[in-house]
Amino acid sequence: MWLPTVFLIVLVGTQQTLADRVLVLGETSAIKETHSVFLNSVKERGHDLTIRAADDSQLALFKHGQLIFDHLFVLAPGVQVFGGSLSPAEISKFVDAGGNVLVAAGSNIGDALRELAVEHGFEFDEFGTSVVDHFNYDVKLDGGDHTTIVVKDNQLINSELIVGNSAKLNPVLFKGVGLSAGKLNNLALKIVKADGTAYSHDPKASPVKNPSLAGSRTLLVGGLQARNNARIVFSGSVDLFSDAFFAAQVNPSNPIVKAKGVVSGNAEFAASISKWVMKESGVLRVNSVNHHKKGETVPPAEDYFITDDVVYTINIEELKNGKWVPFQGKDVQLEFVRIDPFVRQTMKNINGRQTAAFKIPDVLGVYKFLVDYRRVGYTHVYDVQQVSVRPLWHTQYERFIRSAYPYYASSFSMMFGLVLFSIVYLYHKDTPVKGAKVLESEKKKN
Repeated sequence: MWLPTVFLIVLVGTQQTLADRVLVLGETSAIKETHSVFLNSVKERGHDLTIRAADDSQLALFKHGQLIFDHLFVLAPGVQVFGGSLSPAEISKFVDAGGNVLVAAGSNIGDALRELAVEHGFEFDEFGTSVVDHFNYDVKLDGGDHTTIVVKDNQLINSELIVGNSAKLNPVLFKGVGLSAGKLNNLALKIVKADGTAYSHDPKASPVKNPSLAGSRTLLVGGLQARNNARIVFSGSVDLFSDAFFAAQVNPSNPIVKAKGVVSGNAEFAASISKWVMKESGVLRVNSVNHHKKGETVPPAEDYFITDDVVYTINIEELKNGKWVPFQGKDVQLEFVRIDPFVRQTMKNINGRQTAAFKIPDVLGVYKFLVDYRRVGYTHVYDVQQVSVRPLWHTQYERFIRSAYPYYASSFSMMFGLVLFSIVYLYHKDTPVKGAKVLESEKKKN
């Protein structure tokens, strides 16, 4: 019986080793109760959660230069200074090393989260402000200041990988601070935008004059995917992930929203967001790449020649439900590049096997087979295969070229004319002139 026992221990140990390590930071230990449904859903997907206070003096993301955790959840909106070695700069270093971050803030936002957002091209509004919408709020959950907002499906980013199926998603409840994306942040994703009637303001302050954020320019949830495919999401509401909002029923003030009495879509929305951040969805990888001449199966031993017919194949896989399956996208393009692309072609997808066939240009040089695939929600696919293209050997050129037929005709016509002229010149006899014989006889007499 000891063999099965040992095997079970090894199997359990392997599963724990392969599980992603998640560090969850809350303002207090109460985060385990107030956000238990969300945290348990992450744990049920096979992740190993470590829950700490955001000001814990033992906090660290690196040990001996290696990542201790794979993901970081910051559910502590009011934290002013992180504990231990944590800081906005350290978290940015964590992202540069491939770590993924989910940040949830609130109206009581502290300096730590504000600095962290600025580090990644976002900016939260001032302390004490909230997103207010007098036309789209929940009539039962709101306290009278119209800050408990009902988010409709048209406010979500058009990406099922990030937010799930927005058409089937119940309205989402939001209560918190607004944020905006920097103008130079080209990687920013506007995951959830405020409605056109919303604005950001302190509801306890004087009447609104010039709100710093208004309309759809106000973001409720923003994110980005770094160039190393690390993912970061900033939510202006920590309540969005709370048990109270997960179980709440939606009672919108706007009569156009036909969702009265239904359970909020916060649970589904939070699950989709967390899966995207933790790279459980929208992850692509290159399995294999091959290029060869038409009619062959392997690359040439030396170089390609100009005007060769080539076939390029790349196998791309997508991670779905923990398994790698063939990627079904039909918009992957191949470029054949020297300095600029000479060929750009959308490849045919046959069960994940992307194929392109074309003729090499009649220009020699060093080229690259380049696949640079960027789509919202997916990781960046970049693959380069460098090849040389040389001119034909003198024995490889055609003997007769159709475009040169006029020159061939002129050459043969000249040869024929020369032969004809030679025959005429050699065999032509002159006709005697009158009086030529008389003159000739007189010459003889003299």
